[in-house]
Amino acid sequence: MSHLSADLLAQAQELVALYPEPRSALIPLCHLAQEQDGWLRPEAMGEIADLVGVTAAEVRGTATFYDMLHTEPVGTYVVSVCTNIACLLGGAQELLEHAELRLGVRAGGTSTDGVFTLEEAECLADCDRTPCVQVNHRYVGGQTAESFDQLVDDLRRGSLAETVPPHGTLIRVRRSVGLEVDKETIVSERAAMAAAQATRAAEAAKPAEAPKPTDAATVSGPPPATESAPAPTPPAAPPSPSPIPRKKSGGPA
Repeated sequence: MSHLSADLLAQAQELVALYPEPRSALIPLCHLAQEQDGWLRPEAMGEIADLVGVTAAEVRGTATFYDMLHTEPVGTYVVSVCTNIACLLGGAQELLEHAELRLGVRAGGTSTDGVFTLEEAECLADCDRTPCVQVNHRYVGGQTAESFDQLVDDLRRGSLAETVPPHGTLIRVRRSVGLEVDKETIVSERAAMAAAQATRAAEAAKPAEAPKPTDAATVSGPPPATESAPAPTPPAAPPSPSPIPRKKSGGPA
């Protein structure tokens, strides 16, 4: 039995068909599964692995590399507070501490009611509005303690549902057009690509040809004469010192 709903399973199969290699659809399928459950459940990762022809471990390894994919439960709203240098100068540390008090949870945790998960983000690329805050990857502008409290109240009431959907929904427009190429062309191009790859692999597998030995008998003429360098002249011996005359004992000075 499929873990994905019938509608999402149909979307998943359509996505796989868009790519020359099924495994290329791995990340889009992770987004689909997260849209359904709010996070990537183990059974969802197993089904994705079957759809694209890899192991569940590879799906999990890929998902854990990306911050936007969660392999553990998160709240309905994931609140990210940027604490990079520009936002720190704008009061991000103070805002993060206020958010922890307001939501009753430390950064990295989820509130007891399961509504909010608070994150400390490295950079959210909205440096002209500090401190930068995102909710479910939607920008909500620079925040102060007062505006953050209002943001939390609006999220709880559901008054921001049009702009901030529950966590996991990245896009709300379903792709209706795939590759605008007829299937015969796709099949022929993929076959040509596979044939070219096989040819390159066969060429690479060929052993390298050894260089042909040179027959010395075919070389005409005597070998070139080489001039020997003259032997170096040894340095001349230094002249012997003259003997110093000695004074005879008992003679005149």
